[in-house]
Amino acid sequence: MKKKILAFIFCCIGLQLFSQLRQIGGGGFNQNGFPNDTNRNLDSIQQGEINVTLSGKTKYTDYKIISHKRDTTVVDTTLTIKKYYKFNFLRKDDFELLPFHNQGQTFNNLAYDFSNQSLFPDIGFRAKHTNYFHIEDVNYYKVPTPTTEIMYRTGLQQGQVLDALFTVNFSERFNAAIEYRGLRSLGAYRRSLSSTGNFRFSFHYESPKGQYYMRGHAVNQDFTNQEHGGLTPDALANFINNDPNFSKNRARLDVNFNDAESILDGKRLFFEHTFKLFSSQDSLNKRDFSNLKIGHSFTRDSRRFEFNQNTPSIIFGDQRVSGAVANKTQFLLYNHQLFLDFNSKYILGRFRVKGQYTTYDYGYENLQNNLVAAITKNKLKGNAGSFGASWNGKIRNFHINATANITPGSGRLSGNNLYAEAFYKKDSVLTVKANLTINKKQPNFNFLLHQSNYNKFNWQQNFNSIDTRVLGGEITTKWGAAQVNITNIDNYTYFNEEGLPSQYSGNINYLKAKISKEFTVGKFSLDNTVMYQKVASGSSVLRVPDFVTRNTFYYADNWFKGDPIYVQIGATFKYFTKYKVNAYNPLLGEFTIQNTDDIGYPTVDLFFNGRVKRTRIYFRADNISSFFFKKDYFSAPNYPYRDFVFRFGLVWNWFI
Repeated sequence: MKKKILAFIFCCIGLQLFSQLRQIGGGGFNQNGFPNDTNRNLDSIQQGEINVTLSGKTKYTDYKIISHKRDTTVVDTTLTIKKYYKFNFLRKDDFELLPFHNQGQTFNNLAYDFSNQSLFPDIGFRAKHTNYFHIEDVNYYKVPTPTTEIMYRTGLQQGQVLDALFTVNFSERFNAAIEYRGLRSLGAYRRSLSSTGNFRFSFHYESPKGQYYMRGHAVNQDFTNQEHGGLTPDALANFINNDPNFSKNRARLDVNFNDAESILDGKRLFFEHTFKLFSSQDSLNKRDFSNLKIGHSFTRDSRRFEFNQNTPSIIFGDQRVSGAVANKTQFLLYNHQLFLDFNSKYILGRFRVKGQYTTYDYGYENLQNNLVAAITKNKLKGNAGSFGASWNGKIRNFHINATANITPGSGRLSGNNLYAEAFYKKDSVLTVKANLTINKKQPNFNFLLHQSNYNKFNWQQNFNSIDTRVLGGEITTKWGAAQVNITNIDNYTYFNEEGLPSQYSGNINYLKAKISKEFTVGKFSLDNTVMYQKVASGSSVLRVPDFVTRNTFYYADNWFKGDPIYVQIGATFKYFTKYKVNAYNPLLGEFTIQNTDDIGYPTVDLFFNGRVKRTRIYFRADNISSFFFKKDYFSAPNYPYRDFVFRFGLVWNWFI
């Protein structure tokens, strides 16, 4: 892992130096590719632009990030409190997540979001997919000069995180990007090592007249975790009672597993291209069509989950196949989609009709356990055809996005999905949004078929399709933001206390409301986020805390004259009320219901953040409250949350 990280850094630096050397002596530019002006401030937040000259004046807004849905943002080198919340190995705000003690491990849920539903069931093993890059997570770029971003963060005991990006436009119409996120962290407890790697390569190209467009990416991901199975009963008592023999060295506490590990790896190829049949300039097109395009996309997604254990444990049952545990689940999906895009002012936006053909292969190379007579299959295979349409429209400041898909039949891929949103946006002053999700699909494949050396964890099931309906609303103003989601679910599928797949026969009604507001007086600010949740029916299987709050009080100012350093110094308080948090099952790579432990506690973190030109530096003291509060902080039953730890990290952008 370390060799991969170092090799990637040297590759990025080498490409940067080559580009820099090519520009030295070019007449009027320094070695960074900027005009020769020693008094110029290179930070985009101060000048409002990055003065890189290729042909004319290049603004920082020309450095674009394009999402899978073609939403465009710009490379942003500012330092805000919202960016501080995202400074973790996920690079996302984890307000609704409860992390395990070591980064690179999994997360428990403080809340759920059912509005972004996939059309098809997935492989499952959801606890291992927190850091997994799906198709919609891969970005594309358009930059006038070679651009690099490096994120580094210290790990927990002999470890670090690196997330590196290098992207370049070989021409105005062709961009390529290489990204790699690597993590290795030993952890404070025995058998807690995390080692992950996410490699992404993306590109997009457009022909000179815009007649042909293509984009694609290749992703290779691997996640390895040592699994300790939680603290033993005696070790748990020593932790809660703050035994001084173990408080300074958590590795002395006994754990349930001494030789278990889980592995998830995945490889994906995605490719999409379109061809413009005719445009508004064509003589045959008398009406004002912006364009009419035919397109095709292809996806190959393969994944593998393994659980290995040399010495079987009584925790998973005493009936099992003899020998070491080595369970390997494989998943392969192919998807071809044909679509027709139509863009015209008469339909107020872009309209797409599409059809797709999908095949899947899930299961095991051979039967993992011949003692369970009920298991007759080692694989699930099938295919299905789907069709649908989408519309993206805009009338001045009013936007509508809608997509609908249906997969007819009675197979494992059958179902339907509808997502629609409408929002009004007026600059950065006001945004009002409403959204609706209606989804019906089969549970993930590991609910339907699972095999293991342990007799108990072998099943071959048929479940009803899960029906999910979500109605949501959101308002964002310069004074604050509020969000409400109402979710209704039939046939909710979960893992029960025994770790077995189950389906809830009743109806689940789940309310989630969140309010965010920041108060600023002079150089001091108080940023607040409060979330209220209520499961009106189905609380026996869907568990969430009633309240979650995060409050950050901080001081922010520019230090020194001339070339200022911007700093943020403050503390973050986070608290969630007690609830029966889900238990973690490493054999399944899933969370299960439990009815014995109630968990809820406050944490306090201190931070010192600074920005020097285009570099953001972070110093953070995690869970300083562990010195003062009771030792009742857990991420899951028998899995303690992290003790006090000091972290350092930075995010560094280079524009050549």
